[in-house]
Amino acid sequence: MPARTVRFKQVDVFTSVPLKGNPLAVVFDADALDAQQMQAIAHWTNLSETTFLLKPTDPAADYRVRIFTTHGELPFAGHPTLGTAHALLESGYQPKQSGKLVQQCGVGLVELEALTEAANTTNTADQAHGAWAFAAPPARITPLAADRYAALSTALRSDAVDFSAAPCAVDNGAPWLVVRLNSARDCLALEPDSAALAELVHSVDTHGLAVYGPHDADGPATFEVRCLMAGGGFGIGEDPVTGSANAALAGLLSAQQRRPGKRYTARQGTVLGRAGQVSVHYDDARGKTWIGGSSVTIIDGTFLLP
Repeated sequence: MPARTVRFKQVDVFTSVPLKGNPLAVVFDADALDAQQMQAIAHWTNLSETTFLLKPTDPAADYRVRIFTTHGELPFAGHPTLGTAHALLESGYQPKQSGKLVQQCGVGLVELEALTEAANTTNTADQAHGAWAFAAPPARITPLAADRYAALSTALRSDAVDFSAAPCAVDNGAPWLVVRLNSARDCLALEPDSAALAELVHSVDTHGLAVYGPHDADGPATFEVRCLMAGGGFGIGEDPVTGSANAALAGLLSAQQRRPGKRYTARQGTVLGRAGQVSVHYDDARGKTWIGGSSVTIIDGTFLLP
């Protein structure tokens, strides 16, 4: 049987500057691949996520996507959602409705809009790079038991946790333990005990910690965010820029009545030498929260299938 190739792109997400965001591999025309083959490809690319574009089975969807880490499949993830949409549109796909996309994935249907429509952005860089935003999926929020607070501080090796905002497990298809620190500086200074942190986040059925702290009023963003992955479906290490965690944070801020405004921004990846930029818009009129950013293609070619 002759070797088969499919279209392939590797894109950088939550940035308009190459090499400053979170990379994503996108494999087109993947309908003939089974889960085992997809997993093997994702393991080979060795990126936090690889997505596979398929024909939708729901008539309301523009496309279907399966999302794999190096070790398993996720029902939803944020930067793969934006990166896949970018790759698809760049390939020449025309949405069923101009300026809008509907993605079918493990959590169901996820809406996307051009960021200029979803958030009325005035960021010219976002407009120039065709930035998009996704509507955050519904999330289940479970507060961390107060008797675990000491263990959390110990695992983080920090006395800067702001417990006035209860740490919570937030699951929107990708489960994170979301924790607020007193400041962005405290967030950047974290050097946690990885083993103790993994034990804690797994005990509340999450796979990683999404920690955030507010910047000063004249800072580069509203919040500094870091996502520390502790195995499970996420892998190990720090994620450069994370859509699902920022969606979880946005939902938790709303639930805890701590919104910094109708719109805010988050910076992520700083300690890794990245410069991820995430925009958040609370669209109360439509009951949605939009998580958006730019994407840029780094590699464009073909993938030789096994």
